[in-house]
Amino acid sequence: MDFLTGMRVSGSGMSAQRMRMNAISSNIANVNTTQTPEGGPYRRKEVEFTAIPQQRHFGEILAGKVDEDIDRVQVTDIRPDRRGPLLKYDPNHPDANEDGYVAFPNINIMEEMVDMIQASRSYEANVSAMNTTKNMALSAIEIGR
Repeated sequence: MDFLTGMRVSGSGMSAQRMRMNAISSNIANVNTTQTPEGGPYRRKEVEFTAIPQQRHFGEILAGKVDEDIDRVQVTDIRPDRRGPLLKYDPNHPDANEDGYVAFPNINIMEEMVDMIQASRSYEANVSAMNTTKNMALSAIEIGR
């Protein structure tokens, strides 16, 4: 694997984790949102990742340099959670139904915080891998001097 491929792989991981952090932040910010433009309470967002083969340059394909073991990560979907809303009894709430129940988003703050820490650590690992790749390239340049 060359240096640029290493940088592209780490960069794709950083981009994916950034999108995951955005979704988690949106989930936390809307933990008490009972009405959305689509109707009903806010629905928790989940980010789906897929490993896809590293893109090849036309010259590499012609030369037969195909390394299928190197993948990069890509966000394929941001989809709403399938769980139903939480019903809480609050007859004085403006969004309460005729029985006095309000539909709140089914978001667990602890689960979101764990996901946020995990995404942050994954981002940091990609930054570390990118810095290591950069340092190896600089060392290779120093050897050539």
